[in-house]
Amino acid sequence: MPYAITFLDNPLDPDVRAKKEKIRPKHIEYISGQANRILASGGFFPDDDDFPNGGLVLLDVETREEAIDYIENDPFFVGGVFKEYSVRRWKKFVWDSKRV
Repeated sequence: MPYAITFLDNPLDPDVRAKKEKIRPKHIEYISGQANRILASGGFFPDDDDFPNGGLVLLDVETREEAIDYIENDPFFVGGVFKEYSVRRWKKFVWDSKRV
């Protein structure tokens, strides 16, 4: 069962962008190593900037615990870039412009 995981950068941390830039290579390596479980992944962007401030992952795992384990081992979570996330069961209704 896929899970939708969303998270936003910590708005109370004035150094969050610098922290994120430093940790980003490890985050990308982590995501790449999990690609076989990821249906889709990408960042959220503010309207006035091209640097992401959060993200969305559609993760295909069997249990909520696996989804939580995935996000809590992400270097951005471990490094304090974000501290809160949401994990929700997700089922596709429209995929690639087609109802499924």
